[in-house]
Amino acid sequence: MFDLPMDTTEDRRNYRHFRKALINEGFLMIQYSIYVRVCVTRQSAELMEKRIAMVTPLQGIVQTLMVTEKQYQAMNFLVGSPKEDLRNSAERTLII
Repeated sequence: MFDLPMDTTEDRRNYRHFRKALINEGFLMIQYSIYVRVCVTRQSAELMEKRIAMVTPLQGIVQTLMVTEKQYQAMNFLVGSPKEDLRNSAERTLII
């Protein structure tokens, strides 16, 4: 989750750079300024957090929250209709 300033040209450049870095790391936007990514283990999640910290702009706020896949699946949609999505289901298979 992040809230970055957009006042100056440099702020907007930093925002674009940070957002692009998240996407390149495999994050998906679930809501404006809220991105998610599945990590296989807690150790890989901590490593990802360190990688994101390296590209975090000096201005603004960037927060991380680690939840288990089961907790994420229990998310309720109070407004709107959820799309059938494998990212929010235990019915997915990874083929490598």
